[in-house]
Parts: sequence; C-alpha cells; structure tokens
Amino acid sequence: MSVQPKIMVFTDWYEPGFKAGGPIRSCVNFAAYMKEDYAIYIFTGDRDLGDKQAYLQIETNRWIEKDGVQLFYASPGALNWESILVHVRDIKPDYIYLNNMYSKYFTIYPLLMKRFGLITAKVILAPRGMLKSTAVQYKPGKKKFFFQLLKLLNIPGRIVFHATDSTEEADIKNLFGEAVPTKQISNFPPMQKDLQPIYKESGSLKIIFTGRVHPIKNLAFLLRCLHLVAGSVMLTIVATIEDEGYWLKCREIIESLPQPIAVELRQDVPHQEIEELINAHHLFVLPTLGENFGHAIFEALSAGRPVLISDQTPWRSLQEQHAGWDLPLSNEKEFVRVLQEVAGMDDEAFQQWSAGAWQYARNFMESSNLKEKYKELFS
Repeated sequence: MSVQPKIMVFTDWYEPGFKAGGPIRSCVNFAAYMKEDYAIYIFTGDRDLGDKQAYLQIETNRWIEKDGVQLFYASPGALNWESILVHVRDIKPDYIYLNNMYSKYFTIYPLLMKRFGLITAKVILAPRGMLKSTAVQYKPGKKKFFFQLLKLLNIPGRIVFHATDSTEEADIKNLFGEAVPTKQISNFPPMQKDLQPIYKESGSLKIIFTGRVHPIKNLAFLLRCLHLVAGSVMLTIVATIEDEGYWLKCREIIESLPQPIAVELRQDVPHQEIEELINAHHLFVLPTLGENFGHAIFEALSAGRPVLISDQTPWRSLQEQHAGWDLPLSNEKEFVRVLQEVAGMDDEAFQQWSAGAWQYARNFMESSNLKEKYKELFS
C-alpha cells in the first residue's frame, strides 16, 4: 500500500468556527474532497474570528483526528516561530497550503521559513480574494509594504499562487509580475443536495443576505434599494458585525425603511443553520464589491434559490440560465427593478427561476473536474 502524500494546511480559522465565512468553507470543502488521496493536516487557531475564548469541547495544542483529517488547534501561546517550525519538521509535509494573504503565523512565518531554506515542502498560497483592489484599499499602506517585502525577498518566485478565477490570477500577476507561478482552479463547492421547494406568492418576497457586516459586502447598497421596492418584503441579514461604524450606517437606513418592508438581523449563526435559513427564503442577495468564489452564493444556487449579486464574483451569465442576476453596482436602478420583478412573481414564474438556479449549480459540479485539477496542483 502506497503512502499518501502529506498536505499541511495553514488557516487562521476552521470548523467549528464560522465567523470568517468563505475561507473556512474553502478549507473544509478542500479537506473533504482531498482526504481520499492525501494525508491532510490542518494547523489552525483555537478560536473563531474576533473571539477571546477558545472553542468549547475542542482539545488544543495537540493533533487530533476527525473525519479522516488531522487537526491542530493552536492557542495564542503556542503560536510562535519555534513551535510552528517544530510542527512542520515533525510532519514533514510534501506540500504546504496557505489560506490567507497577510496572517503573521499562518502565512508570513511559513513563507519566511521557505525563503530561508528551513522547510523543503512545495508551498502553495491561496490569497482568498485578498488581492482584489476592493480589498487592498483597506489599510493600503501596510499591504503595499508587505508586497514590496515579498518581492524584495523573491518569495513569489519560490512558491505557487492558487487563483480561484481569472480575475484573481490577473491581480496576482499585476502585483508580483507576469512570471510568478500561478494555477487557476475554482474552490471546491459543498456537495449539492436536492432542490428545496418554497412557495412564492405575488407581491410578497423573502430575501436573505449572508456574510460579514463590512463595507466590502455592501449591505448598505441593498438597504438603499429596498427603499424603492413596493410590496411585502422581508430581509433577513445573517451576519457577523465586523465593522461597528458601518453597521450604524446600515441601521440608520433600516430605521428609515417604509412599511411593509421588515428587516431582521441574525448574528453569529453557525454554518449548519444557515442552510435552513437559505431554504426559508426566495432570493439570495449579495451586492458585494468582490468575491473570489462566494460559497454562500453557491449554496443558495444549490438549494434552488435564484441570486441577485454584483458582477464582481465568478458567478456570471446567470440571467440567461434563469439562475439569477449578476449586475454592475453602478446601476442601482437595475437592482431595484429586479427586486421588484421577483417580488411580483407568482409561484409558477418563481419555480422556473428556482429550477434554473439548482441546475446552474449542478452544471458547475458536473463540468468542473475540480479534483483532478487539484491533484495536478499538489503534484
């Protein structure tokens, strides 16, 4: 029996964490698909995004096995150069997979160890959308300094960048040069389930928004659009408040919304409960400034929920397949028009869009051949 190659995944957050959203789902799905062919070791932190306490009922600072994957939940005291290097040398991974662009312990330290010859594993870095111009604009000074340091040390030429779409690949090459090694492969989506039916009455609409309350997710844009929509509209915001100032701005808009538009905030909802919430709504809306994949978008499509999103994600040409709408943010009137159109749909019309969304997700799964592409990356 041949020995499986080892992949050591570095990620700030992993299950049971959920507040960091997409990056967690990317790693969880990656491990689920790849564990049949590789020995997967996940090195992660012992608490969720923004939390001061460790996860309950999780053993920390030792390797544990769960669902065929080895996990290490490191406490803050165990996150240091010496400890991380010891773990890498003990495991002797063939590949190291980094799932953040700026993390001190989970990205920068492993990159420096690779640069100075302390580890020999092939290093693959997934920026997870953090190189988009809309993301770089936050704390740009620190990020530009970091990019310059990487180039000065010639680190980009010693690793492989994993881009999840052509836009991210262009961002990588724009920052680090055309010659930098890159591989473009979409993220693994969750396994698709059966279409989840929901009845739709004309003049009534249930909308769901999931993600972080942060300017990049653009919740305020959606709230402004709702001002101009007629009908009985219910918006459920399933989110972690990451930017308190931005939430205050959103709350002001909510308080000014006319009746019968209602808004409910559901904070810090575990991922396994979000699926049920998506199923209880008609339309998923995310006018994001940029997503490198958008796990929540795909989960909505998989459940048979049409989506109304910006054109800043990989999910495009939705309307022609009756799966949803991907619109430019410069055209707020078009967002309003679509919201009004969906609100006015009767059940027969809505079910066509529901089936289109589900089929769109199914077609992606059947045509992507993702696992073979990842095996090429980790070879």
